Amino acid sequence: MNRTPLFPAASSGIRPAPLPRTGPGTGPVTVPVPAAVRFRAACPDCRGRFELAAAALRLAIGATSRTTFYTFTCPECGASVRKPAGERIIELLTSGGVRTLRLHTAL
Repeated sequence: MNRTPLFPAASSGIRPAPLPRTGPGTGPVTVPVPAAVRFRAACPDCRGRFELAAAALRLAIGATSRTTFYTFTCPECGASVRKPAGERIIELLTSGGVRTLRLHTAL
């Protein structure tokens, strides 16, 4: 598995807006994010390197590090890519406007 870090593209010069704090039960909050936010990524299959818009990425947050990951489709070879997401990656993706899915475990 390729563990290429995912960071906002340095060339954009735009920093994502911080997430506002919410209390329990307040529901999802829409955070304004500049449309120019892009993320650098790499494909482990074709080894292509490219930049992706936030809309091209999905983040899944699970109960453990094994169930927390981000996914995208490689624009060069079309492969579906799934990579682990640590705390820093989660912070960057959520503040950059990437759609997030919270995975719930059965009790």
